Amino acid sequence: MWWDDTCRSAEMARTPAGYTVTDPDSEAGCRLPGCRAAADSRSGAYPCDAPCGWRSSNRDGNSTISPSATLGEVLRHSVPRGTGNTVPYGARRIRQDDRVTDRDAAPLDPAAMRKQYRAEGLAENDLAATPVQQFARWFKQAAAEAHLFEPNAMIVSTADAEGRPSARTVLLKQFDEQGFVFYTNYDSRKARDLADNPYVSLLFPWHPMARQVIVTGVARRTGRDETAAYFRTRPHGSQLGAWASAQSSVIATRADLDASYAELAARYPEGEQVPVPPHWGGFRVAPQLVEFWQGRENRLHDRLRYVAEQDGSWRVERLSP
Repeated sequence: MWWDDTCRSAEMARTPAGYTVTDPDSEAGCRLPGCRAAADSRSGAYPCDAPCGWRSSNRDGNSTISPSATLGEVLRHSVPRGTGNTVPYGARRIRQDDRVTDRDAAPLDPAAMRKQYRAEGLAENDLAATPVQQFARWFKQAAAEAHLFEPNAMIVSTADAEGRPSARTVLLKQFDEQGFVFYTNYDSRKARDLADNPYVSLLFPWHPMARQVIVTGVARRTGRDETAAYFRTRPHGSQLGAWASAQSSVIATRADLDASYAELAARYPEGEQVPVPPHWGGFRVAPQLVEFWQGRENRLHDRLRYVAEQDGSWRVERLSP
């Protein structure tokens, strides 16, 4: 099997000896322009005459990048898949899957699936003054440096009045010192849960970086002016969708949903203003606890948690992994 715009076999971790390739694929080769790397399934060797000077043996599951290769040359072998761009010389690569090993696990046996995290740690003196400032740092790294797919995707967990939990993935749309904002149908299950029980958890699962951020707090509805301002920024189709879908309700067929959307599209053609649905709006989650989780070797992860104090300040505590 060949790889196109990224060299999977050159996923890297920095070591004193140079660059060590971790997590090589025994069938992988490099199909970057000018690269002739190919896997020999019998010997496990990865010969390569690419300009970066990559050489590898893979006898023990770890291949190596020639230490003579420059940082820029090595980084050009690890362009994020699908970007079509090279990483600027000197840029710091922080995707966690550049730093993990994945021993040949049985593909359908969850008990055998594991990775050994090898990221730098997270120390107390590295943290920002507030959890929102620290979140902004990590969010920028996830979005602009690691190029994660939808880094604003978060798992929103709620519980109803009887304590029965539910979870779903929602997109974060704003964050500041007042909290984390998302939008939804106020008749949806999560909104009904929050009406009875405003306590909520937000989880940002940035797996490729072996990072998680877990926010626990209280959700309150945003004001109508704020909701309307955001609604106006949504694509026209998404505005119609907010009207077409009675979120979380049972519908007979997909055709019913499509018919509802088509009727709205005829009533409000492209370019015509769509009114804000009265049953649709935002929630702002005011954080009370915010945990920053960084994967480490041997499952001895770093877990640092901000705890809100009565005077508005934040206390940081370390949790055992």
